[in-house]
Amino acid sequence: MGSTLTFSAGPWLWPALAAGAGALAALAWGYYRAAGHPWRWGLAALKALGCAALALCLLEPTWVRQRARPGANLFAVIADNSQSLQVRDPGATRARGEELRDLLDPTRAAWPGALAATFDVRRYVLDARLQASPDFRDLTFKGRASALGHGLRAVSERLSGRPLAGILLFTDGNATDLRGGLPADLARLPPVYPVVIGRPGAVRDLSLAQVGFTQSAFEDAPVDVQAEVVAGGFAGRPVTARLLDRSGKVLQEQTREVRRDGETLAFRFRFKPAEPGLSFHELRVSPPPGEEASEATRVNNQRVITVDRGRGPLRVLYVSGRPNWEYKFLNRAIEGDEQLQLVGLIRVAKREPKFDFRGRAGETSNPLFRGFGNQAPEDVQRYDQPVLVRLNTRDELELRAGFPRTPEELFGYHAVIVDDLEAEFFSADQAALLQRFVSERGGGFLMLGGIESFQEGRYHRTPVGEMLPVYLDRSAGESAGPAKVQFQLSREGWLQPWARLRETEGEERARLETMPPFEVLNRVRALKPGASAIASVRDEKGTELPALAVQRFGRGRTAALMVGDLWRWGMRDAAAQEDMARSWRQLVRWLVADVPGRIQVSAEPVAGDPNGAQRLQVRVRDEKFQPVDDAVVSLEVEPVLLAGASSPPGPPLRLAAEPAAAEPGLHEASYVPRQTGGFRAVATVRGADGSDLGRAETGWSSDLAAEEFRLLQPNVALLEELARRTGGRAVLADELDDFVRRLPELRAPVMETWTQPAWHSPFFFAFALACLLAEWGLRRWKGLP
Repeated sequence: MGSTLTFSAGPWLWPALAAGAGALAALAWGYYRAAGHPWRWGLAALKALGCAALALCLLEPTWVRQRARPGANLFAVIADNSQSLQVRDPGATRARGEELRDLLDPTRAAWPGALAATFDVRRYVLDARLQASPDFRDLTFKGRASALGHGLRAVSERLSGRPLAGILLFTDGNATDLRGGLPADLARLPPVYPVVIGRPGAVRDLSLAQVGFTQSAFEDAPVDVQAEVVAGGFAGRPVTARLLDRSGKVLQEQTREVRRDGETLAFRFRFKPAEPGLSFHELRVSPPPGEEASEATRVNNQRVITVDRGRGPLRVLYVSGRPNWEYKFLNRAIEGDEQLQLVGLIRVAKREPKFDFRGRAGETSNPLFRGFGNQAPEDVQRYDQPVLVRLNTRDELELRAGFPRTPEELFGYHAVIVDDLEAEFFSADQAALLQRFVSERGGGFLMLGGIESFQEGRYHRTPVGEMLPVYLDRSAGESAGPAKVQFQLSREGWLQPWARLRETEGEERARLETMPPFEVLNRVRALKPGASAIASVRDEKGTELPALAVQRFGRGRTAALMVGDLWRWGMRDAAAQEDMARSWRQLVRWLVADVPGRIQVSAEPVAGDPNGAQRLQVRVRDEKFQPVDDAVVSLEVEPVLLAGASSPPGPPLRLAAEPAAAEPGLHEASYVPRQTGGFRAVATVRGADGSDLGRAETGWSSDLAAEEFRLLQPNVALLEELARRTGGRAVLADELDDFVRRLPELRAPVMETWTQPAWHSPFFFAFALACLLAEWGLRRWKGLP
């Protein structure tokens, strides 16, 4: 802060002015007599300055300054204790942490004593959490994270309400909790003065910067893994990426050559996990053999990947109005899939309320069932009831009464397929229940084309028709008769992996051209808003009509396949039959992919938590898929041992999940990992009466060390922005002593006024004497009187 010059002896102002005026008059008269001499006015000025300096002392000039009151203000010193301080910069003989220790050592540096002379210093070490430190001797540089944002907030909260003058932050700036930039609340902190540890420049290192993967919920669908590797200092050298399973077996391996320093290499792997459910894999990158020791660190060379394939069987109810070819091919396609189970309910005879033939005299039951089981009136199927055949049922009781009539019966399935069945087959309650199955339970629904489907089946203005993705109010001029049409994918269909059967566009187009023309098509007016056309057909006139449409409906999804004779595709040859089987499997898999179970468990990272804490959420529903709040939910979290792990996994931990107020049926618990690797969480749910409601599992991976070493160069830009927002400035290590000496002059919460008499300074008297002596000497030298 600036200084102000004031005059303490105010009453001496007029006497000093009078004395100065008299001296000035005497000087003017004396030098007036030396008229014509060129030096006279210069000599007069020298004597006048000397006299003025002496007269100024009569006014007692005083410097007034503001400075931080010694001992009244707090100053926080934070030292980064994370693993990134173990890195050795290019050209450096020591690691960053060793240089930081020297900076903090009061026997080697002068600034700690200077800071403590004015401020009450509070010392902290920071990694994943903030800890007080008396003398920084507990710095180990083994922290798994650099939670700068969390640490700065914690200091501000701990010293809230106290005069905190500023924060001196020693770090390399690689904050693991500020990857997305500085949050707005950091601007409310006191001034932060970052001291950058480390030198700019490329570090020789391989780093897995980004790892992502896509998966489906089925065992034989591939998992795609995408990885980005930043290669610094390896220009012209090969880099190898390996995908390993839990046992350490190499599943795939790829090698790329680094063309320029700092290049980002892209790797992509596609594989099928060998086991269902939850599995753990590891991705590793490595330099050429013999060059591993040249890397700055190897901690950021591997990542754990968690793949959750789900466990079956996922049950699909197929309801048909008559035996047909579609069921044959659909059932054959799903038979070999352990994840799917197709349950059939096929009507072989319609209800005949007006049929008068009663068989033998006195017989009231259907003659088709004569001789089978009990023919009691309450158990037999009468003439006014349809004759249904059940296939692949779980037991003799499943679907015994026909199509389910209660949520407990229907909601046990994951999807329903209706094929060539009129709307009158369902009662009003069953139709409404089927709509609830999709909208509330989150199930999938598919209607196949046929002579009694869509508008021909009178589904217009019914609960089933409401959830279809197409309008059924076709105009009277449109014909529903047979026509030869050619199947093709729409623009949206090309973007959906489940709608394609080939790897490349050219191969897929060639496959579509070999498909036979179809002759049965249910024409619809248009797609509903929000629906997507996956496939279309083109008739002989070139008119394009929707063939396969999908949409979201409530929590579930619905699909409409307007082609009624898709079986013709499988009649061509064995290759076409295999293609059709794969197409059926992919369509049914998409239909049930996101259908929730009664017990669902998920793990989500806690936003902003520097320790990698996970929020475990368990959603519990009863047989009607209504939320259950009084369930007893327990969780067992177990670290997963991977081949090559540096330390054995810890013991399993049991947690009790508590009901959450935000959502009915939701139970939550938190888990903080203590090591890097994969984790498995198994939720066991019991009812309030002790009954077993089910169990579910989930998994995740924790790679805090990899995040810590994602970037190795000091993040100077982040630290400068932090200083700018808080009113501080970045400080170089070389200028730290000078900066700390000037700190008391900067604004602090508690300031004091400091005065220093300027006239007590020898400068004033030396200046006045020098002016008078110079005037006297020059005057004698020039021979003036």
